Amino acid sequence: MNRSDNDRKILLKSQQGELDAVLMYQALAEVVKDTKDADTFRKLAAEEGRHAAVFHGLTNENLKPKKTLAVLMPILYKIIGKKRLYPLIAKGEYAAAENYAPVAEKFSVIESVRKDETRHGDTVAGLL
Repeated sequence: MNRSDNDRKILLKSQQGELDAVLMYQALAEVVKDTKDADTFRKLAAEEGRHAAVFHGLTNENLKPKKTLAVLMPILYKIIGKKRLYPLIAKGEYAAAENYAPVAEKFSVIESVRKDETRHGDTVAGLL
């Protein structure tokens, strides 16, 4: 299938976001006080890793995760607490699902990733 430059840009950005989310969830799992939250974040990290692999299958690009969110989120957790941080994370998951919509129509393999992102948002929101 022919990929437009725009599709490619979305796929690469999505792949990067998934990789970054793996590190973010792993980092949060290390600092959160609630063990249920930590377990949930470890599971989400693993799923984000699978998502990154889906996008990698479409881009064939090897990207490196950026540590920005993995550094920032644990600090925010300590400063603003989970009641204010978790809704922001959930919002990010819902936004990812929205952002994937245009490419999910063209690459059916992304539809399950899109559904997972919505579920991730619900999961993180549900920790409150």
